[in-house]
Amino acid sequence: MSKLEIKAGGIKLDHPVMLASGILDENGYTMKKILEEGAAAAVTKSIGAEERNGYISPVVVEGEGYIINAMGLPNPGIELYEEEIRIAKKSKKPVIGSIFAADPDGFLNLAEKMVDYGVDGIELNLSCPHVKGFGTEVGSDPVLVKEIVKTLKGSIDKPVWSKLSPNVTDIVEIGQAASESDALVLINTVRAMAIDIYARKPVLTNVYGGMSGSSIKSVGIRLVYEIKKELDMEIIGVGGIQNGNDAIEYIMAGASAVQVGTAAWKYGRGVFKSIMDQIAQFMEENHIRGIDEIIGVAVQ
Repeated sequence: MSKLEIKAGGIKLDHPVMLASGILDENGYTMKKILEEGAAAAVTKSIGAEERNGYISPVVVEGEGYIINAMGLPNPGIELYEEEIRIAKKSKKPVIGSIFAADPDGFLNLAEKMVDYGVDGIELNLSCPHVKGFGTEVGSDPVLVKEIVKTLKGSIDKPVWSKLSPNVTDIVEIGQAASESDALVLINTVRAMAIDIYARKPVLTNVYGGMSGSSIKSVGIRLVYEIKKELDMEIIGVGGIQNGNDAIEYIMAGASAVQVGTAAWKYGRGVFKSIMDQIAQFMEENHIRGIDEIIGVAVQ
């Protein structure tokens, strides 16, 4: 067994660095390429029951150390997504289907179709910060979150991950509600906005968006730490990871594995192998025999 191999959220990984949902993952060929060139697994674009075109441009603001996006969950709908999964699965690496819905039955219908298409696990998008009726609006209700997770865990035979929002009052309460999940994914983007000072109005057509990138790393690490300290659950860390040291911080805060999104958009597909190599070098230099040795070691 390689030093970097890990079982995270019920899924075996060659190493702990995955592609996060929402970046370079709507197309099966792109996911396949990313997997072949270094990512341990890929999480798909969030897919809903029906096709969505998303919001009218501008939908992205780029700044120093961050991106704010309000795409509006554009996707082709579940019925047209089967071929993308089939293509990505040719990589022989795990593919996790990300889904969004408004209620337990909606999530279950999507999850069952994803499983039929061949995914290795399901990630519940309970945290998109900029679409009414989905995401955070669903994921901020602990009663609803508990019902969604319970429904899926009682109906499908694949791991279920719950991706939670930092834009809630008490993330531990939401984590507890999702405690039947095989893993919690922390965090999704931070609700944010930008203003065009010359046009004197918000830049994004939706006004508000979700901020990702290195600027949110410390928030993500803090929330992973809080959950790990309070709940005996597996965690997948995501948010602002640019290099191996960032990934190791998340792991020491309690994450079993990590997801990378904005850095892949910024630096290209090679970022996964680069982060993996940097983790391996750190482990070699510090005589660490396996990832399990450092998961949560910073939690006091």
